[in-house]
Amino acid sequence: MPDANLEFKIASLHSVQPWFVLGAKRFNTLLTPESACTSHFYSFDASSGTDSTIAIPDGCIDLLFDCNPDNPKAYICGTPLEAKKADFTQDHYYFGVRFRPGVIPDLLNLDVEEVISNRLDLGDLVYGAEKILEQVCKADDFLGKARAVNDFVSQFDSRTCSHLTMEVIARVTNARGNIQIQDLVNDTGYSARTLQRTFRNDTGLTPKAFSRAIRCQSAVYKISHNNQVPLSELAFDLGFSDQAHFQREFKKLVSVTPMDYQSLTRLEK
Repeated sequence: MPDANLEFKIASLHSVQPWFVLGAKRFNTLLTPESACTSHFYSFDASSGTDSTIAIPDGCIDLLFDCNPDNPKAYICGTPLEAKKADFTQDHYYFGVRFRPGVIPDLLNLDVEEVISNRLDLGDLVYGAEKILEQVCKADDFLGKARAVNDFVSQFDSRTCSHLTMEVIARVTNARGNIQIQDLVNDTGYSARTLQRTFRNDTGLTPKAFSRAIRCQSAVYKISHNNQVPLSELAFDLGFSDQAHFQREFKKLVSVTPMDYQSLTRLEK
């Protein structure tokens, strides 16, 4: 049975989209540590030098607004499973909120699996979506937009995850993604089949895909916030069999090698 005393410390998860930050002319963020549903608000101006960037696995769902005054749009975006092109329009201003891992806002009229690796028009999913889109676009500043989105999100409950799914999320994030399905079987007392079925029904992801996303985020965060992190040591800490395996996996999920990403982040500092 799940451990009733396990603390779900998922608020400490550092969920980022590094290419959104590196490719933006301006990037702002506001953490929401007291919220049980949201991780943070963010905004950026899409660079005039490119019309696209890369989204990487983060295990989260985002509500994203394109605040272009001539043709504003609002989207629900699900985590990709590997590095994926994310189209942004040059010079448009975007505002978004990222939900915590495992939190599915109950404003989607579809199977949760349909959200994964997709960007869906909010207007097709929520009645009256044009009202929040107008409020966000008309708000004068970042905090005004955050308040409007927070009020909108607060109207909806999050889809209820099972206690088992919440325990798996907690164990995976606490292990920084370095955990095997057999470890989860041993820790929870449930069979692999039950774990897989329950977790996928609740989140749209398999435990393996979620663990992969969290391990990706752990690697990106560690490299971004440490100038001299030895990549061989990081590979070992995250449970990779060798550095070559770590390099292959990182490139598949982030689109560049760990060494190239480390060089890019150094240039930004």
